[in-house]
Amino acid sequence: MSSYQELLAQRAELDRQIAAAQRAEKSEAIATVKKLVADFALSAEECGFKGSASARGKAKTVVAAQYRGPNGETWSGRGRTPNWLAALEAQGQSRDAFRIAG
Repeated sequence: MSSYQELLAQRAELDRQIAAAQRAEKSEAIATVKKLVADFALSAEECGFKGSASARGKAKTVVAAQYRGPNGETWSGRGRTPNWLAALEAQGQSRDAFRIAG
């Protein structure tokens, strides 16, 4: 029977061999896929992919400004209060005074 240390050494060697085999087979698979894609002029959609990473993301929508500062700064009212508005509020001014009518 092998000792604990010998078994750990064997496992480490097997892990190294597994990683090397996986790298080699992955490289072969990538080369095969690239050749097939090129040979048949396949698109990502034809291969069953939804599209590029940017196409998968949620479409950005622009939110209209709700507040306008004295120097033309704008804020949608979402997220963290901008520094210009926080400073004006600290001076005692009301946030509603900067609300854009609409």
